Parts: sequence; C-alpha cells; structure tokens
Amino acid sequence: MQPMDLRGLNPAPVTAFNKDGSLDIEANVRIAKWLTSFDDVKSLVILGHAGEGTFLTTEERLELIRAYKDAVDVPIIAGITGEGTKVAAEEAKRSFDAGATGALVYPNHGWLRFGFQKGAPQDRYKAIYEEGGLQTILFQYPAATKANYDLDTQLEIAAQEGCVATKNGVRDMKRWYVEIPALKEAQPDLQVLSCHDEWLLPTMFDVDGLLVGYGNIAPELLIDLIHAGKAQDYTAARAIFERLLPVTRAVYHRGSHMEGTVALKIGLRHRGLLDHATIREPLKDLGEAAEREIEAAFEAAGIGRVENLMAAE
Repeated sequence: MQPMDLRGLNPAPVTAFNKDGSLDIEANVRIAKWLTSFDDVKSLVILGHAGEGTFLTTEERLELIRAYKDAVDVPIIAGITGEGTKVAAEEAKRSFDAGATGALVYPNHGWLRFGFQKGAPQDRYKAIYEEGGLQTILFQYPAATKANYDLDTQLEIAAQEGCVATKNGVRDMKRWYVEIPALKEAQPDLQVLSCHDEWLLPTMFDVDGLLVGYGNIAPELLIDLIHAGKAQDYTAARAIFERLLPVTRAVYHRGSHMEGTVALKIGLRHRGLLDHATIREPLKDLGEAAEREIEAAFEAAGIGRVENLMAAE
C-alpha cells in the first residue's frame, strides 16, 4: 500500500445540485478542478457533512465519486457513514470500485447518543480497509458527543494497517494537548489533520494539514495558514486567522454547525463558483439577511470572485 500524502489542504467540497434538486455534475467538476489547481491541495474529501453525503442515494454517491475521479488527479476520499460494520464495509467496497482511494470513517450514528462498546470502532476500521479496500482516516468527533474515542481506542485504530491519518475535531484543547502528542509518539507516520473549522488557530502548530469544509471557500488563505503553522510562525498565522475571522463567524459561528453547509454554498455563489445555493432537506435556507451577512463577511476579508475559472472548465 502506498499511503496517501495528505500533508496540506484537504477540502471537503459541497455537493452542487441543479435547481430541481438533482446532481449538477458540471458544477461539482468545476469546483473540483478549481480546488485541485492549488498545488497544496492533496485530496478531495466528499460525501461527508459538508457534502450532504447522507442526503444522497447510493447511486448518486457513486456517480459523484466517478465524476471526481475522472476530473482530477488527487486521491478521492469518500465519507463512509453506513450503520453497522458489514454495511460500512460494503459501502467502502462500492466506493473503492467507483474510484475512491480513502475513507473518512464516520462513527455509527447510534454511538452519538448511546456511546460505543469496547472494540467496536476498531472492527469498523479494520473491515473498511480489509474488505472495502480503502485507506482509512481516523475521525475523532467532538468531546461533547458520545462518539468520540478515548486515547486507547485512537491508538489501536491508528496502529491498524491501512490507517494513514487522523482527522481530529475533539474541540477540547485539554485533550488535544495530551492526545495528539501521544498519537505522534506511538505512530510517527500518522498524518495529523485538524478539522476545527470554527477555531483553527490553536491547532495549526501541531498538524500536517487540514481536512475542512472551510477549504471550499478560502483555499488560498488556508494554504497560507498551513504554511505559517508548519513554520511555527505565530505572527503570520494570527494575521491570517484575523483576516478570516469575519468569514469564520458568518459561516461557522451559527446556531447549528449544519448551517455551515448552507453558508458554504452561499460563499461559493459569492465567489462565482456556483450559480445558486440549492440544498437538500433537512437543510433549510438561511434567509436573505443571513445571505447578505455572509457576503459582507467575504468582502470584509478581501475574498472576492474567482476571476479566472479556466482551471475549473
């Protein structure tokens, strides 16, 4: 196995729809080509929360994987969300056959409420790699949920063959400052990726890259932020963070993190990459006032329209 190199920006693109709610393959490909025109974009992570992945049919999910695979020359990482280990392994196999290289492994959603039994997450990851054929990314959910993994569970998953990275969104800095060093010490080759979209700065100095929905709308600045973090240049990182802060607040400091997906589409429309911000239920429109607020935040941050879409055609 040649591990995926994720040391950079790994955007989680939205899924573009036509106004009638069907998949807009042309628009999805345009976004994919634009994102991968940046050298520091290492993969595209689709079919997760930002991509409304659980709102798509099985065939739509596979159609998107095939379209991305045909359009760009970076690994395609599919969100694997199916309940049950066998279901997830079969979902992974279908995704692999369609052209995916990696799996962002979501926990069983029942675990969010009830927690998990010891050993169950390890078996889920093992099956997705051994039966499904996809390299895996250890996904650490927020500490506020019951689907986040204790350190021993993380260490056991990270030690499995096929696990190449962790996407850490624990959102508890007491745990971050203990658990990330422990993972690095135990598995030096494990790539550490932050997904703290709403407050990235505290994590930027400990990571190999980012795996974020935020990568849709401001890849240029997030790439600069990654470079500043790797250089341990706090002053530069802080300046980029402050410039992004109006957008961060407008997109992610909302009543529900799910609203961030809607806001991402509004941002992409503002940048000229989408013609409209069509979403699927159960997502809801944010309303005209929120749309104007989001657009004003982009203007305040100096993030304008993408003038040259040649790479996205």
